[in-house]
Amino acid sequence: MDKRLFRSKKDRMIGGVCGGLAEYLNIDPAIVRIVAALLMLTWGTGILLYIIMWIVIPEEV
Repeated sequence: MDKRLFRSKKDRMIGGVCGGLAEYLNIDPAIVRIVAALLMLTWGTGILLYIIMWIVIPEEV
């Protein structure tokens, strides 16, 4: 089975990036969101990374 990374339609808060990443890694979406929030608050790179991923990762069909 081919495992692909998609932005989630069912588990999304803003763009579905964290939900899709959690599905891909098979972990709880809350963990991914906490890590993303920490990256955004500490270095600010999380915001840029999230926006880039939102643009690059296709939405789930």
